[in-house]
Amino acid sequence: MPQHYLAKLSSPQRSAKANLHLGVTLCWIAGALNAGGFLAVGEYTSHMTGLLSSAADELILGHKMAALAALLMLVSFITGAACTALMVNYTKRNLPRYLYAPVLFWEAILLLIFGMLGQGLLKHEMITVSFTAILLCYMMGLQNALITKISHAEIRTTHITGLVTDIGIELGKMLYWNRNQTHTEEMKVVVNRHKLKLHCQLVLSFAIGAVMGAAGFKYLGFIASVPLALALTSLAIAPAFSKTNEQ
Repeated sequence: MPQHYLAKLSSPQRSAKANLHLGVTLCWIAGALNAGGFLAVGEYTSHMTGLLSSAADELILGHKMAALAALLMLVSFITGAACTALMVNYTKRNLPRYLYAPVLFWEAILLLIFGMLGQGLLKHEMITVSFTAILLCYMMGLQNALITKISHAEIRTTHITGLVTDIGIELGKMLYWNRNQTHTEEMKVVVNRHKLKLHCQLVLSFAIGAVMGAAGFKYLGFIASVPLALALTSLAIAPAFSKTNEQ
């Protein structure tokens, strides 16, 4: 049944398969929001490296308010990650069956707000940056912290720099020729095929989501985020309709 499958994705009892499927789903959502969000607000809201670099550039150029705006977006991302930690740790002690549901549901609510009110939020600014951009940064921090905790830092979803770096490393290992047969097993260069496959799937999912998100925001506008919110809602409420996690 679909609800049982969805419940496994957000279940406290984790498996490599569940982590992969949840990671792929969240990567798709993050790609859609990141690419679509850029068309909406003109910022890549999960790119904290770029934001911090932008803050430094703007500061040196004398654009203090622009530098402060970039830092505000960075703080919003950090705040989202902190909120994930608070919610997960609280739920772990009080509602362990729904360990990850509150974060997923909260992100879904914010996505609905973004979809329904995004155009209006663009008109309101705080230090030259729109509330829409701040909201997107917060959601990206919220989501990235969640999958990081679930997968014990094996999977990241809102940015792929680390993923493509690891892909490059594993490809390098794959191409390496272990000529000296006298080397011990510990000295041989061996590719981690599981890691390579996992990261390739995550990057592909992010790319597909980015294309779909960009197309959705171009042709439909902010309302394109509603299907993403519904997907998160399905993940959040599935445990309530499944016997998989009953104690």
